This record gives sequence, structure tokens and C-alpha cells, in this order.
Amino acid sequence: MDWFTGVVTYLLLWWVALFCVLPIGARPRDTEVEEGGWRGAPSNPRIGMKVAGTTVLAGVFWVVAWGLMSTEVISFRDGWWAYGGPDQSSPIPGVAPGRAQN
Repeated sequence: MDWFTGVVTYLLLWWVALFCVLPIGARPRDTEVEEGGWRGAPSNPRIGMKVAGTTVLAGVFWVVAWGLMSTEVISFRDGWWAYGGPDQSSPIPGVAPGRAQN
């Protein structure tokens, strides 16, 4: 994995991890909401703690993804999903090589 692919992979994993971490510990407000407020807004969102947790979780995910790709457990250059050019037979039954499926 080159540096650009690593950065893009980390950013994608960071956003996925953020949406996994956001609902943790979110409790609605106990008091009445003043005019214009949203009653489902958390009383103490702790955004800084969630960003830090997201960064750590995305780092763990990235190390696992890097390990799988560098040991070629997951390889996009070999295998039935790899693109071998227009003359390669299609891995999808019923689709002729070099033709797009409609």
C-alpha cells in the first residue's frame, strides 16, 4: 500500500468509526427544551472524547487493513476479482469477457 492509498483508507475508516462511536453515551436532556432547541440533542455530547476514540479505533482498523493487504491475504492484483484486461474471461457467469453487464 503506498502512502496515498494509506491516507485515503485511514480517512474512510475514520468516518466509519466516527459513526460507530457517536451514539455511545448519548443521553437526551432531562429538562424542557427552550424554543428552537431539539429535544433529542444530547445533554453532554463529549465531542472531544469521541474524536479521540474515533482516531484510536480508526488507527486499529487501519493497522488490520494494512496487515491484510501487505501480506496479500486481500489482494486486488490476483484472484477472481482482479482485472486482467479485456481478454480475461469474466468471473460473472453469463457475462462475455470485455462486455459490461446491463
